[in-house]
Amino acid sequence: MDDRDLYSGFIRLHILHHADKRSIFGLGVMEELAQHGYRLSAGTLYPILHALEAKGYLRATEHRKGNHTRKMYRTTPEGRRALAAAKAQVKEMFGELFQSRAARGHASRMSVAQNGGLTQWHN
Repeated sequence: MDDRDLYSGFIRLHILHHADKRSIFGLGVMEELAQHGYRLSAGTLYPILHALEAKGYLRATEHRKGNHTRKMYRTTPEGRRALAAAKAQVKEMFGELFQSRAARGHASRMSVAQNGGLTQWHN
């Protein structure tokens, strides 16, 4: 498996996070992601931006500067709701991933006791 497959969702969340703070554009996103070790080509990034726009999470506007037109993206209300929900899920999952071993054992025993010997997966 290509490890990049594990991070594709992080890239989308990172894009939504920045687009919620200010208008973003493709090259700026590529540079921002590169600072975090993600090296994306335009051929990879632009389909992600277009897909987020098609889902209604981003809204694009064109800004003209001389002969150059740049597409700028911002989150929509739906994008902000999706980002907030994803942040909550990520926080819960990462809390589990980074718990100490002792805390995980205690939580596991509590889960078994509370569920009558059955553990549950949280969706």
